[in-house]
Amino acid sequence: MNQLNDNWLTDGWVDFEYKKYVLLAYLQHVSGAFQKVELYPSLGDLVRHYRNLTSILEKKESLSDTFPEKLDGVDVTNFTLQFRKVIEDDEVMESIAEIVEFALPRMRERLNEGKELYDFVEKQCELAPIGVMPLYAREGYFFVSGHKGVDVQIHRYQITVFEHFKELMRGIHSTHLSTVQKRVGESYENIKRDLTRSMPDLPNPATFLISTKMSFPDEPTLIPVARRMLVQYVSSHT
Repeated sequence: MNQLNDNWLTDGWVDFEYKKYVLLAYLQHVSGAFQKVELYPSLGDLVRHYRNLTSILEKKESLSDTFPEKLDGVDVTNFTLQFRKVIEDDEVMESIAEIVEFALPRMRERLNEGKELYDFVEKQCELAPIGVMPLYAREGYFFVSGHKGVDVQIHRYQITVFEHFKELMRGIHSTHLSTVQKRVGESYENIKRDLTRSMPDLPNPATFLISTKMSFPDEPTLIPVARRMLVQYVSSHT
C-alpha cells in the first residue's frame, strides 16, 4: 500500500486485525522507500498521520461525546428523556484506541528511521552563498550540484512568512528553471551572471549553491533537503 488515507482509522470496517493489516502494509512501503534513500513524500505523509493519531488519542473522551444519540426511553418518575449512544464506546471507541496504541510506536520507529536518513543526507550537503548576499534574500535562486559537479540544477525560490497558531512560520515555493552543464574552469559566479542577464526582474538576486558529496535521488530526497537548508540559512542570516 503506497498511501494511507487521512481517514484510514475510521473508514470502512473498524476492526483491529483489518486496520493492523492496512497499517503494516503502509509502513512496509515507507520502509522500502527509505531503503532506496527516497525521503518524500513518505516522510511528510508519515509525520501527518502520526500527528493525527496522537491528536485522536488526546481527544478520545471528547470524540465519544460527538457521536449522535437515540431516544431510549422515558423516565416517568423524573419526567426526563433517556438517550443512548448510537455507537457504543465498547463497539468503536475501544477498537479505535486499540488500533491507535498499536500504530503509534510502529509509526514512531519509521519516523526515527526517516529522521536518521534525513540527517545523513543533510550532513553530505553544503550550502554557500554565491557572490554577495543582498539584504533581501526571501526571493532568488539556488543551484544544486551533484557529487560529480557537472550538472547544475537551477531553481528559483520564494520564501513566505505566515502566522500559524500565533507563531510565525516560514514556507518555500520553488520552481526548477533549467539544468546546465558547468564547463571546465567555469565558476558559479559566471552561471549566476548569465542567469541574471536572462532574468532581469531580479537584478541583484540572492543566489545559493547546495552541493553534495554523494549521489541522491533528486525530487524524493535532494531537492526537499536543499529547500529546507535554504529556509534555515536565510532565516538565520536575515
